[in-house]
Amino acid sequence: MKSNSNLEKVFASGQLAVTGELGPPKGTNIKVIEEKAKHLKGMVDAVNLTDNQTAIVRLSSIASAKILLDIGLEPVMQMVCRDRNRLAMQSDLFGAVALGVRNMLCLSGDHQVFGNHPQAKNVYDIDSVQMINMVKTMRDEGKLLSGDEVDGEFKMFIGAAENPFGDPFASRVPRLAKKIAAGVDFIQTQCIYDMERFKKWMEGARARGLHEKCFIMAGVTPLKSAGMANYMNNKVSGISIPEDIIKRMKGVPKEQQAEEGIKIMVEQIDELRKVEGVKGIHLMAIEWEHRVPELVERAGLLPRPKFD
Repeated sequence: MKSNSNLEKVFASGQLAVTGELGPPKGTNIKVIEEKAKHLKGMVDAVNLTDNQTAIVRLSSIASAKILLDIGLEPVMQMVCRDRNRLAMQSDLFGAVALGVRNMLCLSGDHQVFGNHPQAKNVYDIDSVQMINMVKTMRDEGKLLSGDEVDGEFKMFIGAAENPFGDPFASRVPRLAKKIAAGVDFIQTQCIYDMERFKKWMEGARARGLHEKCFIMAGVTPLKSAGMANYMNNKVSGISIPEDIIKRMKGVPKEQQAEEGIKIMVEQIDELRKVEGVKGIHLMAIEWEHRVPELVERAGLLPRPKFD
């Protein structure tokens, strides 16, 4: 196996994989991670740890990953191109692997103007596709970008994100193909509400045989309120929420909207499991981790597989 990670084993077994997501604290209070993690343990196969998401300073994804490992949860360490050059990336990857991290997600990163240090300089020494290839080279050839040899074993299951809803739509499948050619092992998509557009994207992926070259995980996020649905649809880039879902959320009393959002998500997961080429579900319940046990149970995603 490429990494011997639990997530890779789930995919290799042919079972539907399930990953969660956890946002590290804006400081050093690790109890925040421990509290969130207890709701995820046994509910998902691995947990994404964001890397200064929305360009806001947080506890590093590497440190957070080690905390999860100590708890007994498998991390998916996110790494963005925004904050590091290739020297720092490769050094941090050495550190992550040495600490036991075996899964990662290669990302561009949100622009710094959206965060709490808008005056910061972004780096983007290499982009996310080049990062994928860099990590693959470190793993498969035992070499750095410079050509120098890697001293020691380097195992990593390489992931990336993809947004089927970005414009122009015609570029979405070719972009996925580029990441696969670079060496990605699994893909997690942006959260899906527009099922028809997602299915069209998957049709394009299947037409090129891309669903057989990497493991595609469909991203889902439960809507907590009609206001959240409106905000995400109008303000969050790359999110498309059909009008019928927004109307459905608005059609129930405010105190019942969270429950309606869960019902919609469960229905979506049931439909996504039937889409050819979908090999996993990526559940993004950020700051709603305490509801994850209920969410995965109602979606029929339990029990999670176990391996020796």
